[in-house]
Amino acid sequence: QVQLIESGGGLVQAGGSLRLSCATSGRTFNAMGWFRQAPGKEREFVAAITWSGDSTYYADSVKGRFTISRDNAKNTVYLRMNILKPEDTALYYCAQRTYSSISYYQNEYAYWGQGTQVTVSS
Repeated sequence: QVQLIESGGGLVQAGGSLRLSCATSGRTFNAMGWFRQAPGKEREFVAAITWSGDSTYYADSVKGRFTISRDNAKNTVYLRMNILKPEDTALYYCAQRTYSSISYYQNEYAYWGQGTQVTVSS
């Protein structure tokens, strides 16, 4: 069974940075994604990366500020978040597909972590 464990969340002031990590159990040759859910809102796509890391995709709201990357030797995916805004406050989830290609559809991700909280103060 695949397990995903997120870490790196916390409280940060607007304009600050955080790096989230997602450790996966076992080796994976699949695409990975980050999603987030703010209080009172539906979960939304943030970023995704292919297995090889040669292709990435971002939501318009984070493009230019967030960077997704992966280290397959460590079975870990990262989300570097810069210039954070209060509207980035959310529970951030890591997810894994069963395919190597990118998707921004939640229902195309088979495995999910428990989430890590990011809070950005103004």
